[in-house]
Amino acid sequence: MVSYGSQTGRLGATTTKAGGKNTKSPEEVVREIKKQSLKASNDDYRERALALHGLVCVRCTREFDNAHRQLLTIHHKDGNHYNNPPDGSNWEPLCVYCHEDTHSREMLGDYLNGAGGGRESSLVYQDKTQTMGSALAEKLKKALAEKNKA
Repeated sequence: MVSYGSQTGRLGATTTKAGGKNTKSPEEVVREIKKQSLKASNDDYRERALALHGLVCVRCTREFDNAHRQLLTIHHKDGNHYNNPPDGSNWEPLCVYCHEDTHSREMLGDYLNGAGGGRESSLVYQDKTQTMGSALAEKLKKALAEKNKA
């Protein structure tokens, strides 16, 4: 059996007796613990945001009671879901309808501004070191520049 101490941050392994059944490996238990702690931290920012801002959509000002609080979502203003400051400055509670509308407008704006359209342009984290296809893009730019000179 594997135990996890949240205060010490240590993992400890113990063996079960011959009569006991150990169905999970220590690696599986560690994965489950990490998954649960990630879920707990995600739920934590939502509850903190609702406690700070209240059960009101900041866009349409619709008020929610505890029975319908699942219809209220937390929107990250900068799009970074890992940026959860304790003061709540990156959060705004939006009802599911306003939240969907906000993201739809962002995608439409990106499309109309020629930012490539679609979800790819609004990803929170992009690998800036990835240069796949940039060689082809450079060749095309060079060929177009040469064509315009001629």
